[in-house]
Amino acid sequence: MNRIVLLLLLTIIGCKAKKLNYSRNLIISNDSVSWYAKDFKKDNIPGISIEKWYNENKKSPKLKSIIVAVLDTHLDIYHEDLRNQVWVNKKEIPDNKIDDDKNGYVDDVNGWNFIGNIDGTVDDWTSFEYVRIIQKFSRFEGLEQKNINVNDIDDYNNYKKVKEYHTKQVRYYTNWLKSIKHLLSIYDETQDTLKNIFGNETYSLKQLDSLYNLKKINDKDYIERRNSNDKDLGALIDYQIIMKSLNHNFETLKNSERNFINRLEKNLSLEFKDREKIKDDSKFYGTNKVYNDSLYSINALAHNTKVSSIIASEIGNKKGINGFHKNIKIMPIVISTSGDEHDRDIANAIYYAVDNGAKVINMSFGKEFSLSQNIVNDAMRYAEKNNVIIIHACGNSNANLDLIKGFPTDVVNDIEIVNNFISVTSSNKNLNMNLASSFSNYGKKNVDIFAPGNDIYCATSKNKYEIDGGTSLAAPMVSGAAALIWLYYPKLTAKQVKEIILESVTKYDIEVILPGTKDKKVKFSELSKSGGVLNVYNAMKLAEKISKQK
Repeated sequence: MNRIVLLLLLTIIGCKAKKLNYSRNLIISNDSVSWYAKDFKKDNIPGISIEKWYNENKKSPKLKSIIVAVLDTHLDIYHEDLRNQVWVNKKEIPDNKIDDDKNGYVDDVNGWNFIGNIDGTVDDWTSFEYVRIIQKFSRFEGLEQKNINVNDIDDYNNYKKVKEYHTKQVRYYTNWLKSIKHLLSIYDETQDTLKNIFGNETYSLKQLDSLYNLKKINDKDYIERRNSNDKDLGALIDYQIIMKSLNHNFETLKNSERNFINRLEKNLSLEFKDREKIKDDSKFYGTNKVYNDSLYSINALAHNTKVSSIIASEIGNKKGINGFHKNIKIMPIVISTSGDEHDRDIANAIYYAVDNGAKVINMSFGKEFSLSQNIVNDAMRYAEKNNVIIIHACGNSNANLDLIKGFPTDVVNDIEIVNNFISVTSSNKNLNMNLASSFSNYGKKNVDIFAPGNDIYCATSKNKYEIDGGTSLAAPMVSGAAALIWLYYPKLTAKQVKEIILESVTKYDIEVILPGTKDKKVKFSELSKSGGVLNVYNAMKLAEKISKQK
């Protein structure tokens, strides 16, 4: 056993083993796959009570179909649990290279892809929004505020802010890459050493934990060692990466290395131009390819598939999960891949959804900064004017959105600019101090509602299923509820549907741990505007009552 392997093992010994999930919110569970459908009074689970509504409902919907546009990554339109639920543009003849319905988009049979290049390809990597801001305002580089024109002060201050943020992100991912490269260089020897220790090529995290008791090294020593420039001390080894790698194969590590290289050379690069191949001089750019299994990022196809499956998975096919109703159709509109979405794409996707018949728009994405939020605002106003509701996942950074902005948003200068926008955060399956998901953003003023987002069983690409979590999966719960309300009560306005959803929540009078803290407790009701969790049963009853009043 050579010295570097010994030092690696000392690093392992110095910090107690724990499992790191690369997918931040991936959760393993033995619970029912449909816990979120349960009712608290009946099942003692803080779900959305949709099972209760279905058990009692005897009515048929008034609409034969309703379209939910999902602005997201590519969608696996061939998935066994979704293929019959994907919107079909019957006015368009497939693959004839003619715009049959004259809507400006050629062969848009199932939706549209706004990040497709003119040659039909798609770039896997795009820039982060703060990189685009730095690129646009590079003229401020090296200047002090006293030299800035008064009309440029706001842009200058924003530039300085994102420049600092960018520097931190580059440093962070550079260190991760160094850690992975170091681990790859000693991977074989480490595996061989652990094989000798445990007498087997496979070993559990519990066994790795047992090494911790051999020699304890305090946290200060570990931090100093990890931040050291002395390579012989195992500098820049991230313990969590090591734990992850010891339970994965070499190729997984190589994929991680490639991901971090691309993160630095593309997402974060100030020289990278992510828009060179897209001719977006009008709103009719992109391609009709909403399915693409050649994307490098393995999560690209999966994300939309997970989101859409919650809303509209086929009911009664004895596969996977059940969506909210068989009459819901998914309109995939592709605007996302690795990096941040372009505001131009977000806006044009909203226009496309509205103009092609969608009543609900699900947006399970977000970013810290926005270069052109005004054009997104205009698109949201267009959706409001056309009685279309927008559901947005508020993010997984355990941040107070009353203090820190997230985008897209319906709030400008502390004023809501539209009445058709619902911001959704994530709740957990147990009614205790962890009811608010630990990763969830929150805000009494700027976050509207909680919905189940932890431990959610959903479809993923290639006819597979898995348990995952995040506000990305909480938002489609609300989108499904909005679509269900309109299926039965189609004369309601978008404003009324929003009010019904927020007024019918289940409120829990308990204290919970404030997301992002270890043990700080707050009233659950103080973390969102509605103060509660989505309740489909209550919402449908309230919708029925309001509809009768018309």
